[in-house]
Amino acid sequence: MIMSRIWWLTISCWLLTLSTFAQESGVKLHKQHSFHTTIPAGNYSGITWIGGNQYAVVNDKAEESGFHLFTIDIDSITGDILHASENGFRSSGKPNRDDEGICFFPKDSTLWISGEADNEVLEYAMSGVLTGRKLQMPAVFKNAKSNKGLEALTYQQQTGLFFTIPEKPLKGDKLSRLQSFGNDFHPLYHWYYQMDDITSTDREGSHTIGVPALAALPDGRLLVMEREVFKAKKNIGSFIYNKVYVVMPTKELDSQLLEKQLLVSFKTKINLTARSFANYEGMCLGPRLADGRQVVVLICDSQNQYKGFLKDWLRTIVF
Repeated sequence: MIMSRIWWLTISCWLLTLSTFAQESGVKLHKQHSFHTTIPAGNYSGITWIGGNQYAVVNDKAEESGFHLFTIDIDSITGDILHASENGFRSSGKPNRDDEGICFFPKDSTLWISGEADNEVLEYAMSGVLTGRKLQMPAVFKNAKSNKGLEALTYQQQTGLFFTIPEKPLKGDKLSRLQSFGNDFHPLYHWYYQMDDITSTDREGSHTIGVPALAALPDGRLLVMEREVFKAKKNIGSFIYNKVYVVMPTKELDSQLLEKQLLVSFKTKINLTARSFANYEGMCLGPRLADGRQVVVLICDSQNQYKGFLKDWLRTIVF
């Protein structure tokens, strides 16, 4: 009982500290950038840092499953993106599985990719070929809703844990199920995550919400991106509202609802004067800056630069 009280006191203090931190420390959201001459139009749905200025990026509508290699140069003082380019595609030779999330596994220098079509997480060598290993998904994930399955994926080297979560709650679940796996690729703990309600609007159109990305912090915490898409009937007035929350999943909280604290939020939109609309689906940790602050890199899915109107935006968060 005493240990339980100490644990909850620790969590409460952490949440209070994080709340103050988010409000007062000047979390910086840099403006979005596109690099149309060096990054081809794509459907970029996930990103992971593999060291230096190198990143691996998945494309959910590529003909074959695999990943792109990106170079992203980040200012070591501000954390803003200076330049980015695409350096080729590493194919598995297998059909695309609606590749959505990707993470780097430093122990074996491999990449793991989640597929929304099969709701599996498979391992790829740096050459792009499949190794034959996969995460042993609990049977409940077979209940993923059509096109609302496994999107987000991350790996936490310090704890040796993989984390994944479906875009929307599984059939039979009221809340989203965050699942962890150990270095042996077998399932460990799971938690529940509650998304925010949709934003009210007086415009006619359709709403959809979901969790498209995760990013693991070195101290055991996890960043969770929520995305709300509102498509106005005649497009003008459409927006995407992204929020990045921080949670602390621990074995002591196994099977419980996680507390969440807002780190940053932003909205991109289409109106008569703004064309910033960007469907951010990928998120990963990047390097630390000279002053020790952490960079988080975001990438959006432009639907292959839809009708020449959307762009393949990148941006960073620094905290």
